[in-house]
Amino acid sequence: MNPYLEQEDVWEDFHGRFIPIAAEWIGAQVQPAYIVKMGMNVYIHEPPYDQRVLLGRPDVMIADPQRQQTTSGGTSTIEAPAYARIIPSVDVRREPYVEIRDGRSRQLVTAVELLSPTNRRAGPDREQYLRKRHQYFQARVHLVEIDLLRGGPRLPLEDLPECDYYVLVGRSDEYPRVAVWPLRLRDALPTIPIPLRPPDGDARLDVQAVLQRAYDAAGYRHYIYEGTPKPPLSEADQRWAAELTRNA
Repeated sequence: MNPYLEQEDVWEDFHGRFIPIAAEWIGAQVQPAYIVKMGMNVYIHEPPYDQRVLLGRPDVMIADPQRQQTTSGGTSTIEAPAYARIIPSVDVRREPYVEIRDGRSRQLVTAVELLSPTNRRAGPDREQYLRKRHQYFQARVHLVEIDLLRGGPRLPLEDLPECDYYVLVGRSDEYPRVAVWPLRLRDALPTIPIPLRPPDGDARLDVQAVLQRAYDAAGYRHYIYEGTPKPPLSEADQRWAAELTRNA
């Protein structure tokens, strides 16, 4: 994994590139029996109440007579402006994921989710994703969950070995038991099974190859190595990352 991809001004772009490439990779293996498309997780962030209330609504009739000037048309203008506030708009964040649906019934068979920082941080976005995760289990939908982030608390996952990242494959007939690929920073990302409906065998997703295609297409090598990885790396991993930077 490349730790520089976790930068705040990089990850959103990376997420938006990774998912379409993964959908294309899977679609080439399962079409036309299955429909592979992109769904969209939508997170709505409203500003705090005190920022949503328009404070100090100006009364344009109140002005200092001594600071008025008369125009040739006989009307007066205010030399100094009055002031108002623009109400902050609602922030809507959209994050794509892969849907694999039955080609005939259109029923959702498998979802492939790439976690984002909003899923990891405590708050309503994390809670919203955890509810969706539970709904997958209840609906007997296979879930592939890819976590390539070090920052923030992990999502609930019992008996996960110590690791920096993981990939999870949950088959609908095996819940709550799931297969997990625990990964260290320097490990190559795995090729994982993508479950389908019996009697169809699994598709395959080469996570490392998908990441590399997104990296190359975005031109990340030109700008993501100017800073330092966040969260900070250990001393040994920092030396390894520095060597990665020189090679890049």
